[in-house]
Amino acid sequence: MTDFAARREAGRYVNLHDATDHGLPDVWRWYRARRPVPWPRWIEDPPRPPPPRIGPGRIAATFIGHASWLVQIGAVAVLIDPVWSPRASPLSFAGPKRVRAPGQPLAALPGVDLLLVSHNHYDHCDLATLRQVQARWAPPAVTSLGTGRLLAKAGLRDRRECDWWDSVEVAGLRVTYVPSQHFSARTAFDRNRALWGGFVMEAPDGGCVYFAGDSGWCPHFSEIGRRFPRIDLALLPIGAYAPRWFMRTQHMDPEEAVRAHLACGARASLAMHFGTFFRLTDEAIEEPAALLEAAKARHDVAASAFRVPGFGETILLD
Repeated sequence: MTDFAARREAGRYVNLHDATDHGLPDVWRWYRARRPVPWPRWIEDPPRPPPPRIGPGRIAATFIGHASWLVQIGAVAVLIDPVWSPRASPLSFAGPKRVRAPGQPLAALPGVDLLLVSHNHYDHCDLATLRQVQARWAPPAVTSLGTGRLLAKAGLRDRRECDWWDSVEVAGLRVTYVPSQHFSARTAFDRNRALWGGFVMEAPDGGCVYFAGDSGWCPHFSEIGRRFPRIDLALLPIGAYAPRWFMRTQHMDPEEAVRAHLACGARASLAMHFGTFFRLTDEAIEEPAALLEAAKARHDVAASAFRVPGFGETILLD
């Protein structure tokens, strides 16, 4: 068995597949050479019906935007990486700003039985939203090693931190924290002090959903597929990938997302991590979806097997 256990060096977690870590000189090189294409300042999406509660034996996923989802596995409603704030930033006046509203109002959700937070980046771990979730539902929460303190800061009392491959039984599901190829940071001084990863959620009736979190391409997709041979639905990132020399170890492009879909063996996949916050990276806002269609054709993946959801859309798995 390949050893995919998380590893720390000098108090910091490191990626197992590619430990390249871009410093300030690389950031300056990127920003100096940037030629980003224009993005719209705002997109008004059509309203979608609020997600209904589903019954036993079914799976539904509601796309809020970026990496925020409400996933229902039978009677259990799971809120993942919720961000409803106007910016993915510690500042109210600066940092990546939304180009579209969350696909559903927080109040429109039919309930939250479990909260999952994959890592500590501001576009995945938003304290203002977490405080609202705690006030409204006070769900148990699962997150990565080192990220629990942020959940505590948001008032979440019932929380568990996990290492890669740790499993916990919570809210009627078995949740396993799985590896990804990424990094963590909230400030200039805490880089990689907390772990990053994704989640596999398994229901007693056999339903299984994989949320990849943020990730560059890595052999861990095949390892996850081997350990979880029946993944009904995978939620995979397709955006924030340009320029490739800088983003390759942090974010997949659509071609790699299709490879991840095939490697983990998911019955169906949905795209995420695109078109939400203003120009995080250099690709055009419509490019990830277009390149995904081309990559599916090259790999002979059926159109329905890997879809780009509408913002606010609830997709019931057949």
